[in-house]
Amino acid sequence: MITRSLFIKTSISISLTILIFLVGFFPNIVQKYYSTGIYPYISSSLRFISSVFPFAIGDIVYAVLIGFVLYKIIRFYKRRKLLKRKDRIIVSLQVLNFFLILYIIFKIVWGLNYSRPSVSEELGIGNEKYSVKELVLLGNYFVKKTNDLKLKQTTIPAYSVKDLEINSTTAYGLMAKKHPLFRYSNPCLKSVLSPWIISKAGIEGYYAPLTGEANMNINLPDFIKPYVSCHEIAHQLGIAYEDEANLLGYLTASNSADLNYQYSANYEMLRYILFEIGIKSPEDYKVLHDELSPGVLADFKTEKEFWRKYNGQMFAYMDVAFDSFLKLNNQKKGIDSYQDIVIWLWNIHKLEITP
Repeated sequence: MITRSLFIKTSISISLTILIFLVGFFPNIVQKYYSTGIYPYISSSLRFISSVFPFAIGDIVYAVLIGFVLYKIIRFYKRRKLLKRKDRIIVSLQVLNFFLILYIIFKIVWGLNYSRPSVSEELGIGNEKYSVKELVLLGNYFVKKTNDLKLKQTTIPAYSVKDLEINSTTAYGLMAKKHPLFRYSNPCLKSVLSPWIISKAGIEGYYAPLTGEANMNINLPDFIKPYVSCHEIAHQLGIAYEDEANLLGYLTASNSADLNYQYSANYEMLRYILFEIGIKSPEDYKVLHDELSPGVLADFKTEKEFWRKYNGQMFAYMDVAFDSFLKLNNQKKGIDSYQDIVIWLWNIHKLEITP
């Protein structure tokens, strides 16, 4: 009877998994009924519940899940010789059902957003490719803009998570007046439970789908934090892909009334652009790098020393692991997908750039 019941549960889980998987092939349906339909209510509710706790409960949930899986593995290993054929079938079905339910929950509370149409289309941003010459012009534009913003900075606040939550919510509020995609209610920005571990892993922040929390690495240099907080909030709004979260993070922080947010956004985008130029035209990279102001160069040095202090060679290993994760979630270009942001930056600013 237990096996029959388990077969029924597993069959239901498999059916729901297949249904959810098939729905993912219809982006417009996902957009209409999920991403802009029920998801905002799911996300807002999760944030409302999570915000009651002053710490990142997502970290605890994932730790409990990992502990539970390890416990079951050890328990199975110790009892494996005592298990009969029927018991092995039951255990196999239990394992399958457990992971299918996790998959279903993940997809319902956030993961279906991977199947929504590109937010660049929703925002009316083109995908026109740039030439190397145009890329260098874009780099020159951001070098000047970042230098100017750095000169205007007086002090960089020692941001707390609460400061970032308040300021980033305000920034999103400004953008929401221009487009509903930026609407952000029940803000919930948290510091990860162990910034040291996250820093060692080379992570700036991450979104916890099961709890709706945007989690910050609070150990980051303060001039980086505004942009990172806006990026993680973008994930809360249902922006699943990293390059698209970069886009929302940039648009939000760069249009903020806060000068430090503007600098943080432009500094981060400059990094992506210079990286692209360094690959496509090393000579132009050197010229642009030499045009950076001492203040911006000092920030580049500070960031580089920060990552070297915490993770050394670990950053390269994490890139490989993260690249695999992105590909599993349909970002077939892996880490390279981040550079889509450079295409969008070109299309956003090309009319402002003169040869």
